[in-house]
Amino acid sequence: MNKVNVLDLEGKIKETVDLPRVFSTQYRPDQIKRAVLAAQANRRQKYGSDKMAGKRTSAHYHGLTHLDPDQKMMGREMARMPREHGDTSRFMRARLVPQAKGGRRAHPPRVEKNWDKKINNKERLFAIKSAIAGTGNKELVRERNHIFDSELPLVVVDSVQKIKKVKKLMEFMNKIGMEKEMERVKQKNARTGKGKLRRGKHKRKIGPLIVIKEDEGISKAYKNIPGLNVIELGKINAEILSPGAHGIRLTIWSKSAFDDLKLENFKPESKKAEEKRTHEKDKV
Repeated sequence: MNKVNVLDLEGKIKETVDLPRVFSTQYRPDQIKRAVLAAQANRRQKYGSDKMAGKRTSAHYHGLTHLDPDQKMMGREMARMPREHGDTSRFMRARLVPQAKGGRRAHPPRVEKNWDKKINNKERLFAIKSAIAGTGNKELVRERNHIFDSELPLVVVDSVQKIKKVKKLMEFMNKIGMEKEMERVKQKNARTGKGKLRRGKHKRKIGPLIVIKEDEGISKAYKNIPGLNVIELGKINAEILSPGAHGIRLTIWSKSAFDDLKLENFKPESKKAEEKRTHEKDKV
């Protein structure tokens, strides 16, 4: 069985551990993409237009025989569309129909539309394991333009979970060879087009991911570091390991989380299981 070096907070080799069997899982980018798209679709917020949009008007058909001649559009060079009436400048102005200015939309977005995408639980778990196996492949990680010189998978001591200061966490990242990578994620580019009005003017690059077993204070340190994320092993998913389903993210494992990556017992809980656990905890 292959051995993996465990680095301490100074970037030096402290010990070696066995490589879990999950890293022998076949890399399947198609399954990872399927899981990522399902996760993105299932959290998409439903939206729709106002049902009365374009219909708040008194416009009606002006071709009825009982109308006065000056109120009819018959005999005039006018399309047979609902038109407004009255002693205003809007007299005989077409409204209501989709082809008229200020009219309703022909096929507006509806709240009833279901954006969810289903994925089998075994497929979702296989996608996670496949992405985990990809974190040990340098070629797949470099597809996302990560800059690093260390061997993969990258495992560090559990003391990293206790870091509570941004300065100490940055020093740790530099000592394990992530100095250029952290400089890379600091860069930000302006969005093109009107997207800068909707989702912020700038977009940042995605940097390394630290996977821990238990949060002992590191969640306070990483929030002010751009591009860096920390996640507990039980909450891991295919999307955070492969954002956008493009390559594999540079991942740093804590030793305790790495030891729990056994093919027999590694099963991230499903969304339903997590909701059930939270509900039972609230009842108690």
